Amino acid sequence: MALLADYHTHTKYSRNHHGKGTIDENVRSAYEKGLRQIAITDHGFNQKMYGVRRKDIPQVKKDIEEAKEHYPIDVLLGVEANLISSKGDIDIIDSDYDDLDILLCGFHRLVKSTSAREQFGFVLKNIFCELFHHTSKKQREKNTNAYINAMRKYRIDIITHLNHACKVDVEKVARVAKETNTLIELNGKRLGMSDEEIMTCYKLGCKFVINSDAHSPNRVGDCHLGLQAALRLRLPDNVIVNYNDLPTFKKQKEQKKRSS
Repeated sequence: MALLADYHTHTKYSRNHHGKGTIDENVRSAYEKGLRQIAITDHGFNQKMYGVRRKDIPQVKKDIEEAKEHYPIDVLLGVEANLISSKGDIDIIDSDYDDLDILLCGFHRLVKSTSAREQFGFVLKNIFCELFHHTSKKQREKNTNAYINAMRKYRIDIITHLNHACKVDVEKVARVAKETNTLIELNGKRLGMSDEEIMTCYKLGCKFVINSDAHSPNRVGDCHLGLQAALRLRLPDNVIVNYNDLPTFKKQKEQKKRSS
């Protein structure tokens, strides 16, 4: 059993020293650890402290192309988009997607929402819920619908650290993840889901991806928390898309369909 890819890594383009390394350093680390594929997925544009800036994307693409010349490993350009409203909006527009090979999405603090009402009723409300370790039934339902709507509105490949800092009804989210062919991440740093919730996703037919969520080059490929969960729960190899194989993401599938 071997992990062949890491699809959730951050670089210095996640600003203010949130990401510590360069793209070249992340790619080199992945290559030295025997990975066959890596994605550079810095924080989305509405993350006001740490988000990658749209004006930096051409340089990000250039850095990726240069790294691919140095190391025999496939490098994808992505972004970890932010869930920014209870309606399922994320901080990606069509022109952004044109540049991306892969799209991740999760809930994060310090994001700019779509309105003042959403800022207080969705973003800040979830921060308070996390702070006081209590999420009301109403808020959980709102969060659940946000993820469901996002998966149906956007071509999201991976939901990151589900149930961390934004509590949901995992079963309902999992049903739509299965419907939309969206992968559920088993995060190498934090697992918001219980073993029971992970097994619920599995029993409903979801596929998983194990990622590092690395914020420094030395952590690329360090997926021990997610890997331990998969081994502990005896998840079959074929439901982990980066075990012993490499997946085909939505944009690649669209391109193949158009060319056939």
